[in-house]
Amino acid sequence: MRPRMERRMGPAVGRWERWLAALVLWALVGAAWAALPIEHWVRPDGARVYLVRSDALPMLDVRLEVDGGSRRDPPGRAGLAAATARMLASGVAAHGGQSALDENALAEAWADLGAQWSATATLDRFSISLRTLTRPDVLDRAVSLLARQLAAPAFDAAVWARERERLVAAWREAQTQPDTLAQRRFAQAVYRGHPYGAEATPDTWAAIDPAAMRDFYRRHARVCDARITLVGAVDRAQADAIAARLLAGWAAHGCERLPPVPEVEPLAASVTVREPFANAAQAQILIGRPGVARHDPDYLALQLANHIFGGGGFTSRLMREIREQRGLTYGVYSYFLAGRHAGAFTIGLQTRPDQAAQAVALVHEALRRYTAEGPTDDEIAAAKASLINGFALRLDSNRKILDQVAAIAWSDLPLDELETWRARVAALDRETVMRAWRRVIDPDRLVTVVVGPNP
Repeated sequence: MRPRMERRMGPAVGRWERWLAALVLWALVGAAWAALPIEHWVRPDGARVYLVRSDALPMLDVRLEVDGGSRRDPPGRAGLAAATARMLASGVAAHGGQSALDENALAEAWADLGAQWSATATLDRFSISLRTLTRPDVLDRAVSLLARQLAAPAFDAAVWARERERLVAAWREAQTQPDTLAQRRFAQAVYRGHPYGAEATPDTWAAIDPAAMRDFYRRHARVCDARITLVGAVDRAQADAIAARLLAGWAAHGCERLPPVPEVEPLAASVTVREPFANAAQAQILIGRPGVARHDPDYLALQLANHIFGGGGFTSRLMREIREQRGLTYGVYSYFLAGRHAGAFTIGLQTRPDQAAQAVALVHEALRRYTAEGPTDDEIAAAKASLINGFALRLDSNRKILDQVAAIAWSDLPLDELETWRARVAALDRETVMRAWRRVIDPDRLVTVVVGPNP
C-alpha cells in the first residue's frame, strides 16, 4: 500500500515534506535554546574537572575516568582492565588508620547510604561512577567511602577465584550462541590484531591474578590523566573539593607515560567468513569495516549519513529495502563505533538460513548504491529533523547529561559541543555528508561474516 501511495503522490508530497522539514529546522535552530553551562578547570595535580550545576534535585552524579580500558590489556591477559574494575567491589584494605572492609561489609556500607557506585572498563576508558544525595551528611560519607575504595582496593584473591569461575561459566554459555561466534569472527577480521579486537577467554583470565590487577591499577589510575565530570546540586568549590578527595589515594601512583597504542589498519581487501553453526535457527550476518575515531572532523557528517542508511530505525534505507520490501528480516541496523581509534562500522541482521545469501547480496548492493548515489534531499531533510527533534531526549536527566559531558571531557571536545550541535547538524549539506561517507566507506573492501546452518 505505501509504495503505491508514494508513486501516485510523489512530487507534490516531496515538495511539501522538504518545505515542512526546512520550517521545523529553522524554528528549532533559531529558537533561544538554553545553553548547557559547563564549567571546566584543570587542577594543580593535572586532573581535569567538568561541572554542570543543576539544583533542580538534591542529587549528584560523578564520573571519574582514566586511560585504562581494554586497549591497555597486556598480551596474553585480555580482560585484565575489566577484571580490575569488577574487583573494586571485592573490598577495601586497611589504609590511613581505617580498618579493612570485606566485600559484604562494603556492600552493606553502600546500602546504608542509599548511594550507588559502579566501575567499568570499556575499550578506552576505566570509569568509576557515583550517584548520591547532596544532603551534607550523605554526600560526605559517600565521597569518603568511594575515596577509600579508590585509595586501597583489596583485590581479594578468594573473591577473584569465585568471580573468575563465574566469568568462565558465562563465557562457555555464550559459546552456545551463534551471535557470539559471529561477533568474534567479525572483530578478528576488522581489527586484525589491534587491541580493540582482543577477546577475554578462560585462558587469559587464568593468567590474571590480584598482583596483575594491582599493577594495572597503579599504572593506569593516575591523577594527571583523570577526567572528573560532576552533574548536580554542587558549586565549583564543592566540586573541586570532591575531586581532591577522590583522587587523594592515587597521588602515590605517579604519572608514568603510557606507551602509544597503534591505529587500526585500513582494510586492504574484502574478507568473507562463513562459519557453520548447526543448531542455529537464524543466520547471523555482520558486514562492515574500520570506521573513524571520535575526534575525526567528519564524525557528525557520518552520523547523519548513517542515520539515513541504517541508523534511523524504521525510516532507514536498509529497513525499507531488506525488511519492508522483501521481508527478509525483522530488523537490520548500521552504526559507527568511534573511540580513540577507528572502531568498526557495522551492519547487522538475522534472517532464515535459506535467505542468508540473498540478504548479504542485497545489503552489499544497497551500500554500493548509497555510496555511489547518496541520499535524496528529502532523506537529508527528514534525517536532520529527526536528529534535532530527538536531541533533547539525550539531555533529559542528570545521568544522561553526565554521559554527554563525560564524552566531551574524554574526547577533548569544545565545551560548547552540545550547545552548537543542532546548528551544526542543520548546516550539513549533501556534498559534505557524501564526501565524508565516501572517504570512510569503500563497498569493495568489506568484512562479511555469516554464521548459521550451511552458511
